[in-house]
Amino acid sequence: MKEYTKQEVAATIDHAVLKPEFTDADLKEQAAMCIENAVFSMCVKPCDVKAAAGLLKDSSVKVSCVLSFPHGADTTATKAFQAKQAIEDGVDEIDMVMNIGKFMSADFDYVKNDIKAVVDIAHQHNVLVKVIQESGYLTLEQVAKACEVSYEAGADFVKTSTGFGPGSATPEMIDVMIQTVGDKMQVKASGGIRTWDQAVAYLEQGADRLGVGSTAAVLNGAEAEGDY
Repeated sequence: MKEYTKQEVAATIDHAVLKPEFTDADLKEQAAMCIENAVFSMCVKPCDVKAAAGLLKDSSVKVSCVLSFPHGADTTATKAFQAKQAIEDGVDEIDMVMNIGKFMSADFDYVKNDIKAVVDIAHQHNVLVKVIQESGYLTLEQVAKACEVSYEAGADFVKTSTGFGPGSATPEMIDVMIQTVGDKMQVKASGGIRTWDQAVAYLEQGADRLGVGSTAAVLNGAEAEGDY
């Protein structure tokens, strides 16, 4: 079994700075932590993209942001506008929430077109798109279907959870994602990753990226508190 170094794990982490109560000072502090640990990206709220891009400007850390977070219930036109805005503000990757209600209604064409509207804009600017399923609402069969819809829409990644919905990433979900689209898309485990062992287990399983809120604690091998 591969022994992961702290640097190798850090290089797969999108560090989440998404709590509604986070301030500008928190953003600055989190950016410094991201740079110090050389994580892959800092994932911020749409209103913080511009500031994050400034704070991370001279580092290797990319800027990612959530879109239509956490319920995915914005109109398709709103999502497309949010994508444009984020790109203008300097984002490198977008983590969009699929329309969960439409998916649960089995309106898969709606969900696909909704994702595609964001993908089409993002890909014009070499910005990657991750689709958050909020897998805690879904059966494993539905997780597989959501992966297929995301692939058909042209997205780059499938991702488990927002960290604000029910449940969190599980090995079973990641298994289904990898089996369904792992050969043609990347997979991000997100939500509930609070320990070094959990992080490494997902990477060993084949996840490409990790969404973590308590990054410093995870990288230092400590158990983290809180939901994300």
